[in-house]
Amino acid sequence: MKSLLLLFLFFITFSSAFPVDRLMENEEDMQLAQAYLNQFYSLEIEGSHLVQSKNRSLIDGKLQEMQAFFGLKVTGKLDSNTLEIMKTPRCGVPDVGQYGYTLPGWRKHNLTYRLMNYTPDMARADVDEAIQDALQVWSKVTPLTFTKISKGIADIMIAFRTRVHGRCPRYFDGPLGVLGHAFPPGLGLGGDTHFDEDENWTKGAEGFNLFLVAAHEFGHSLGLSHSNDQTALMFPNYISLDPSKYPLSQDDISGIQSIYGRPKVPAKPKKPTVPHACDPDLTFDAVTTYRREVMFFKGRHLWRIYYDITDVEFELIASFWPSLPADLQAAYENPKDKILVFKGENFWMIRGYAVLPDYPKSIHTLGFPSSVKKIDAAVCDQNTRKTYFFVGIWCWRYDEMTQTMEKGFPQRVIKHFPGIGLRVDAAFQYKGFFYFSRGSKQFEYDVKAKNITRIMRTNTWFQCKEPLNSSFDFGVNKEKVHSGGVEILYHKSLSLFIFIIIHLLKNIYSYQ
Repeated sequence: MKSLLLLFLFFITFSSAFPVDRLMENEEDMQLAQAYLNQFYSLEIEGSHLVQSKNRSLIDGKLQEMQAFFGLKVTGKLDSNTLEIMKTPRCGVPDVGQYGYTLPGWRKHNLTYRLMNYTPDMARADVDEAIQDALQVWSKVTPLTFTKISKGIADIMIAFRTRVHGRCPRYFDGPLGVLGHAFPPGLGLGGDTHFDEDENWTKGAEGFNLFLVAAHEFGHSLGLSHSNDQTALMFPNYISLDPSKYPLSQDDISGIQSIYGRPKVPAKPKKPTVPHACDPDLTFDAVTTYRREVMFFKGRHLWRIYYDITDVEFELIASFWPSLPADLQAAYENPKDKILVFKGENFWMIRGYAVLPDYPKSIHTLGFPSSVKKIDAAVCDQNTRKTYFFVGIWCWRYDEMTQTMEKGFPQRVIKHFPGIGLRVDAAFQYKGFFYFSRGSKQFEYDVKAKNITRIMRTNTWFQCKEPLNSSFDFGVNKEKVHSGGVEILYHKSLSLFIFIIIHLLKNIYSYQ
């Protein structure tokens, strides 16, 4: 009987220390979590069994701190979303302590750098180019200049290392995990940057892109801390972006300019440009339906198309709603015959041609945590009356009837909408399908089947004619799209060939 009582007490103690949703919190996961919090959130706990409850309280507190930083639901428990973040490859610089603040920068603007060695994963010329481009990311928005030297001590000493290395107080952990680390401006190790040689370094999308990781680490070398803005280069977790595109967010630019100021020669202000509907590289700021039309927002303008009517209207946003700003970032139609538009941390509610009074309001009134600074896209499923908000690599779901954020969110975009990718620029629903824009591509998405049914250009809605291929390749050009086991083949060139034959035959018969 005694043994049964002891077993029961042990079970109660174990259950109270570990949440029910993860008995789940197995030993391996807890060790990973403790190591992660030790390294990045200054967790210091005692080893004695007498302080086990105190240790658990410390761990829960640090978990809450970490969850708040990453915009997760703050529970203090090791849930699946938290564990997924902990397993994501990232920078080795802590998120808190002295590293949680922007630090004083270099007292000079002309800095030197030196490559101590090269990774065998890439050609030396490609490594040099990646490092140079990564430094130029910061020099473009500051008065800083960077000069490469081949010997002696540079301000920024760059090296590829493994595991425990030299006098460096930090270490690497083998493939995946920590990708690199850097030290803030100063003497000795100050400014120095190390990359984990156990990783697969590349100049493309495979493995880890050296340019993206180096640009992030050089931000630390110049005095920047980590950002909780998921679109920022200084976000601690590795996110594969298109290296050809400018990687700095406004958060990064504001941070680095707070230390060093703006470039000496300010860039000439760009004149407002008028977007062209049939530009093959057209992207949208936001898209929404409203009653019987679809509105596509770009800069100061919008296009309007009516259901089942091919006419396209092009207008200034101010001609409808003079009080709205340009460059909106998200918009959607709710079930109550209103549209909501978003920019930064504000949103406006519109009915017809009137912006409702008492707007703009903060997006945080909708239930977003303070770490969310802007909405990238939004779409309301008119069948379920649930609205999806896209924030970086995450999506949230909002119940329009109860006007509350749903539990279990945020979730990763790639997990909830397989095949769409990491990010969404704009979204709307039309005739039961969701349409997601990313860059100049648009994905038609079957919400029930959870797969892509079609890939289009963003401006397909504007009845633009596709330019003829100058090479006149009439072979079958198959573009394969994989999503949930579905493969869609587009025979574009073959269709063009058939069209031309029919057109020629018509001309011959009309001539006779």
